[in-house]
Amino acid sequence: MDVDSRLIWLQERTALSAMPRSPLQAIAQIMQPQILPAQHVLATENTHPVGLYLLQTGQIEGAQVSFLPGSAFFLKEILLEQTVLETVKTISECQVWFIPAAEIRQIAVEQPELAQSLSRQLAAELAEVSSQLSLEQERQAALRPYLVAMAKRGIIGKSRYAMRLRQQIKEAASDRGSVLVFGEPGLEKDNIAALIHFGSGGRRSPIIQVKCSALQASGADLFGRGGGKPGLIEWLAEGTLVLNNIQELPAELVPKLIQLLKTGEYTPVSREGDPPVSPLQSAARIILIAETAQPKITAAVQHVLKVPPLRVRKADIQAQVDYYIKLTCRSQARPQAKVTPEALRRLQSYDFPGNLRELESLVRRAIAQAETPALTEEIFWAEQTKKRQFRLNLLNTYPGLRRFLRSPWWPDRINYGFTLTAFAIVVVLLFVGPQQRHQNFALNLFWAWWWPLILLGFPFVGRVWCSICPFMIYGELTQKLSLWLVPRQLKRWPREQAEQWGGWFLFGLFTLIYLWEELWRLENTAYLSSCLLLLITAGAVIFSLIFERRFWCRYLCPIGGMNGLFAKLSMTELRAQQGTCSAECTTYQCYKGGPQKGEGQETEGCPLYSHPAQLEDNRDCVLCMTCLKACPHRSVELNLRPPGIELWTSHVPSASEVALLLLLLGGVFLHRLPELQARLGLGWPLEQFWLHLGISVTVLAIAAGLPLLAHAFVRLIHRHLKPRRFVELAYGYLPLVLGANLAHYLRLGLGEAGRIIPVTWATFRLAGGSLPIWVAHPAVIAFLQAATLITATLLSIILTQKISRQSFWLMLPQHGMAIALAAGFWSVIV
Repeated sequence: MDVDSRLIWLQERTALSAMPRSPLQAIAQIMQPQILPAQHVLATENTHPVGLYLLQTGQIEGAQVSFLPGSAFFLKEILLEQTVLETVKTISECQVWFIPAAEIRQIAVEQPELAQSLSRQLAAELAEVSSQLSLEQERQAALRPYLVAMAKRGIIGKSRYAMRLRQQIKEAASDRGSVLVFGEPGLEKDNIAALIHFGSGGRRSPIIQVKCSALQASGADLFGRGGGKPGLIEWLAEGTLVLNNIQELPAELVPKLIQLLKTGEYTPVSREGDPPVSPLQSAARIILIAETAQPKITAAVQHVLKVPPLRVRKADIQAQVDYYIKLTCRSQARPQAKVTPEALRRLQSYDFPGNLRELESLVRRAIAQAETPALTEEIFWAEQTKKRQFRLNLLNTYPGLRRFLRSPWWPDRINYGFTLTAFAIVVVLLFVGPQQRHQNFALNLFWAWWWPLILLGFPFVGRVWCSICPFMIYGELTQKLSLWLVPRQLKRWPREQAEQWGGWFLFGLFTLIYLWEELWRLENTAYLSSCLLLLITAGAVIFSLIFERRFWCRYLCPIGGMNGLFAKLSMTELRAQQGTCSAECTTYQCYKGGPQKGEGQETEGCPLYSHPAQLEDNRDCVLCMTCLKACPHRSVELNLRPPGIELWTSHVPSASEVALLLLLLGGVFLHRLPELQARLGLGWPLEQFWLHLGISVTVLAIAAGLPLLAHAFVRLIHRHLKPRRFVELAYGYLPLVLGANLAHYLRLGLGEAGRIIPVTWATFRLAGGSLPIWVAHPAVIAFLQAATLITATLLSIILTQKISRQSFWLMLPQHGMAIALAAGFWSVIV
């Protein structure tokens, strides 16, 4: 290439084309061609260049920029005698023109136009930099109120929820796709958005957070105005935009936001009458934060993160508490505090509606309140959830009660040291002793003591009788002996069939018992009462030989079914702290059984296969305290509570259970059939068996049908209000049914139970005429029966209102039926 061709190339193809012809001609005359291999260094950082390079072919790069053919290197540095700011090297083999630095300086002396051209270039660059600086200052001023400097913290904890959340954040940070982060308030979702940004490749770009409630309905502050002030998206360039509380976004902006998420385009706002504005392309990354799922927006984003609430991350509470303690103590220059195990269990039993924000506030308040480094249970206080309101843990209030219930005395020593033998003696005496109740103390114990006491105990201790029940003691004893004699694997429970049909089986069995009791007068026939006890025991024994644990007790025992029904009214409950169980327990020994672990004793697990943390009512808990003995974390609680609270909170109704309730209702009238006959003025010859049977079945059916009739009347006159189903509202009669049965047996309890000493003498054919008796006056008995019925009726009305959550006038037919039934009971009992 001759000199003229070089000059033309310099004027048309290089970065020096803006220079005057004279200096370019001088450069063209002394240019030297060179071929440089790949990775050849032209100059290193902070060194003086050896000459001017003009790239003809190939590719050269600096630290941040790649250069194309025609680029000129180091002219400014040579003329100003400056060092190179960055290392420059070839990427591929390059053909270059080279002029030594000394000759360039000589040309600059001889050709003043070269220095003048460089000055003009520097002035233009300075003006451009000044303009860029002004623009950047304006950009910084626009973004500064919304800037997020850094993420506050990482994801704390080792639970599966925390690990999954970390993985989701990592996946969202791996690309520039849009993200929706949603979850309950107080979960630091904005911090998760910051973690996504600062964990991505664009971490050096700015991140801003904007509250959607503060955005203009027009969207001008977000999208800018056509031909006017830029919006945040334009100022942000390739940064990250976090829109907080997207559910509060003005409705007018939702379609525009969805378009931005789907296409990456947005249209600046234009005033009415202005020409339409062309859409602009956004380079920003969008992260949306919401408190609930947003179906319209979910389809438009690439990543969706659901942040789990703290109540399901109980295993992380200890790590969170330790972190907040360390943070607070360091900021306040306090000695390092430590939470006690009891306080930790209390925190794990709480559901934290305010999530992490509430937990942090609790820790800060506890540290401020504590006088020692130990953060104890009483200084962590928060609003109780409805499920735990009005509860008093009797095991904490009375430590002696805990020790007794965890001791071998309850219930094993009582069962095998007393009940086992006492029941056998009672059964034998019922067979061989006198057959009348006034002469057989075993019959007196069964009807005058056991029935009134167990009915009186339901409101106080629920189903506690089942823990010392002789029927199942013999079942368990037979089960253990049979496994010792014939080692085998007992059958697992057919739970699905048992849940479906077990309640109807025990309903049918209870019906037969009622008819047997009425037709054969079991109350005053000792050997038949013994047969009844033996039949129930036989059921327990047979099913214990077939199935593991207490299958009979949970699903089939008629007495257990009645106990479970009335136990719902109890003022005590056995439950476990769900938070402690989910956070600390890994073996579930209270449910499955297992060896001794820490404070927990070796047990065979819950005999009814119930986990105390999952109990919603008292039906499936016999208060055997196996879970209390097995738990190494002190999670199990014996709570004092409002009686029957589960019936209007967590209760799940059952049709078979309602049928049993109605049967127990009719059973009171059946027990008082002679009085009922007298009141109605009927002369039925009850000595005729089939007539007696028909009348008994009719009484049970009519009594059960009356509540159904009242409910039908409610639905008829209030069809438009949709009252609750009968299977739910029927539980409103439960206090009345219990009260009526108790009123019936008060006659035996107060009139005959006190004769136990002379009756015992009579059992063994001894004269006991001078022995003491304790019986109530008939007027006192009548008064207590009346008071019981009145109280039970009022409680039924209150419970019905609680269950229905509807107006008193809507439920008036059921209230009227409760009063009518109480009046019927009054007429035949009092």
